[in-house]
Amino acid sequence: MAKIAVLGAGSWGTALSIVLADNNHEVSLWGRFEDQVREINEQHHNSRYLPNVDLPKSIKANTSLEEVLHLAEAVVLVVPTNAMRDVLKQVNELLKKPTVIVHASKGVEPETHLRISEIIEEEIDSSLRSSVVVLSGPSHAEEVSLRQPTTITSSSLNMDGAKYVQDLFMNKQFRVYTNPDLIGVEIGGALKNIIALCAGMTNGLGFGDNAKAALMTRGLAEIARLGMKLGANPLTFAGLSGLGDLIVTCTSVHSRNWRAGNMLGKGKTLDEVLNEMDMAVEGIRTTKAAHQLAKHLNVEMPITSVLYDVLFNQKTPEDGVIELMGRVKKHEVEDLNFK
Repeated sequence: MAKIAVLGAGSWGTALSIVLADNNHEVSLWGRFEDQVREINEQHHNSRYLPNVDLPKSIKANTSLEEVLHLAEAVVLVVPTNAMRDVLKQVNELLKKPTVIVHASKGVEPETHLRISEIIEEEIDSSLRSSVVVLSGPSHAEEVSLRQPTTITSSSLNMDGAKYVQDLFMNKQFRVYTNPDLIGVEIGGALKNIIALCAGMTNGLGFGDNAKAALMTRGLAEIARLGMKLGANPLTFAGLSGLGDLIVTCTSVHSRNWRAGNMLGKGKTLDEVLNEMDMAVEGIRTTKAAHQLAKHLNVEMPITSVLYDVLFNQKTPEDGVIELMGRVKKHEVEDLNFK
């Protein structure tokens, strides 16, 4: 049994806490809000994020980051990417010994274009991190919390760290594979949210399965094209953190990115969508970062470019579809050479 600090009491952080508690680990869950922490500790529910789910009584929530981190053998980061740096700065001040740092958030930072693992390496002193591991794959928190079969990937440049995290989380309902391709796993997990926004948008526009299939297929080509430019293994994008995560996020109403895109397709403004969601929609921030990075690296990403204009330049979803369908003729196989 290990003491694990889980930072972030949203739906995914809570679901991962359930997995760890089921595996008999001592789980200390950090949340920002006193009423939420009290509900978790006293009623064993997190009604805002996972309504009607009974939490293991062994999960202990706390608003004190210092107490949550005390004696932790691993830190699992499940906070929105826009809060990641601030949280990491606090973690860096509070850690006392080398610790396995795991992140289960999916995004790329605008302006810097850094992946989450790179942000961790910037903010956590090397003497305080024994390894940096990403946990990613097709995994709705709503289903994980109900202990429905789920399979994901543990990835790190340090494979001992990846295997350690695999052992922490793996059980009969939650299967974990390892993969040394940290870049590919992070890029696949982050950029699929862009395509999920578009998939929801096609639904909001009233389009059918043909459009969604085309979008997902060509979207995966974009993700792989950028990932390979950054040094990723192309086979990763055919795996759980590539194709697998893309499928689950583009086809389910559990996906907040899909829901946000659906509202955009029905004519709501971005501000209206964000106000109604009242939760982080990682694909919006990632669209900005991926658009910037693609331009910087001269990588063609037409779907991402059109979505960027819909989100930030007042292009209508209808005009975005016309633009994509009217692009110059291409050869599919040549286009998949990622050059």
